Amino acid sequence: MSSIAPIPTAPTAPHVMGAKPPFRFTGRHMAIIMVAFFGVVIAVNVYMASLATSTFSGVVVKNAYDASQEFNVWLDEAAKEKALGWSAKVERRADGRVAVTLKGSDAAAIPSDAALSGEAWHPLGQEADRVVSFRRQADGSFVSFDALPAGRWRLRLRLDGADANGRHVWRAQEFL
Repeated sequence: MSSIAPIPTAPTAPHVMGAKPPFRFTGRHMAIIMVAFFGVVIAVNVYMASLATSTFSGVVVKNAYDASQEFNVWLDEAAKEKALGWSAKVERRADGRVAVTLKGSDAAAIPSDAALSGEAWHPLGQEADRVVSFRRQADGSFVSFDALPAGRWRLRLRLDGADANGRHVWRAQEFL
């Protein structure tokens, strides 16, 4: 009888000292993946929501098509207003009234007969919108007749005035 010698085989992993067992995907791995995935989703949502609430002004037009038809006119008006070189500094006084100091590109740029008007509104409608009327002071600044309640306000200012170059309209939005 001939004996056949067994063919030597490589030892299997559990028999080898110091060898790593094969990877086994467990419930613990799945839990880590799920927590990581939803953690990223929630973090991105919180970031996007904070950006949205901090940058959205709350301005919505009634008819987007009609507004788009006037867009080029608005651009032309904005270019003319920018060419005037006027700027506004807005402050809330201790009595709650609004003080507006206007500056031009030179000392005489703001017409002496200029009239300032405006609207004050909360970006998300927390308070009712208000029409703000201003009186010109001796130093050339403007102060509102009525006080605004404390809080975050956006002012839409409009200055109408004429000088040697003709009639000018200047608009700005400022925050209080």
